[in-house]
Amino acid sequence: MKITIYTDGSSRGNPGPGGWACVLITEYTKQEVGSKEQEGYDTEDEVIELGGREDMTTNNRMELSGALHGLREVSSKEYVVSSNADTNSLPTTHYPLVTSVEVCTDSQYVKKGMTEWIDGWIKRGWKGSTKKPVLNQDLWEALKKEEDRLKNSGVKVMWKYVPGHSGVPLNERADVIATMCADLPRRKAGDVNDLQLYRGPKRDYAI
Repeated sequence: MKITIYTDGSSRGNPGPGGWACVLITEYTKQEVGSKEQEGYDTEDEVIELGGREDMTTNNRMELSGALHGLREVSSKEYVVSSNADTNSLPTTHYPLVTSVEVCTDSQYVKKGMTEWIDGWIKRGWKGSTKKPVLNQDLWEALKKEEDRLKNSGVKVMWKYVPGHSGVPLNERADVIATMCADLPRRKAGDVNDLQLYRGPKRDYAI
């Protein structure tokens, strides 16, 4: 099973109020559907929308947060278990194992950070090429931790750059959610829940 995550971030001022978003899509091959249903797995494609906000943040931090929350959602699922796990201990109804996760972001900062820069930062003690401290180290470390958690469970993690505002529907949807979150009043309990983000079968999802 493959999971694709579209992420985005927004801020009103830099720094200023900000919002993050991610849209996760689970996809199964026909072979997986046929074989896994016989084993008692739930194999219906699913869409999950997530969003959140901070009162004072930056656009880059919100871009990172969208990706981070997307990977955390994958890691929290019952279907992310090591290939060495005892399948007899899994719940009666559970999901097939994830084989790959693709994170689609319109931020070159996030994409290049995770695919080109982060190993060098770690080797230099979280210093950039100019020896200055890396900004947003806390989020980079958390993102790397989630990526490593998935990889250690046998999941292939890929990062893809998607140009923003270029007509990619799920990227556009992530942008809308992030913007709505950024535009919410100062944080109150239930604010984000009031947005009624979607979580359910892909067949019923319309954007």
